Amino acid sequence: MNRTAYIAISYSKRNELAEELTAIKEALLASGIKPFVFTEQFQFSPVQEKEMMQEAMRQIDAADLLIAETSDKAIGIGIEAGYAKAKGKPVIYLRNTKADHSSTLSGISDYAVIYNSTEDLKKQLAKLTNNF
Repeated sequence: MNRTAYIAISYSKRNELAEELTAIKEALLASGIKPFVFTEQFQFSPVQEKEMMQEAMRQIDAADLLIAETSDKAIGIGIEAGYAKAKGKPVIYLRNTKADHSSTLSGISDYAVIYNSTEDLKKQLAKLTNNF
């Protein structure tokens, strides 16, 4: 397992998206890809925004691809995805069918997974990442 996926997810909604995050991690691990969730690994105070973004960019640089879980729109997810795209990393756009579509993030993504349940998410993402 030498490939890593940076998972961009809403910091404020990460607890509400816990089941989706678990499904993402399980799908990646089944494909031999190590999941990396920035919001689980680092904590910064509100005055450490420069340090936070520098660390996020370092982690994206070290990753092989970026997965953007956009069921909750967050500016940070778009910034992380845009940075990954600019660095030539594949970007996967994830969204629950009930969530609002992000035309900008979808527009820069290489792949899209639109799911209706966590099981559907896991199945679709595993199928997609098996080709990585």
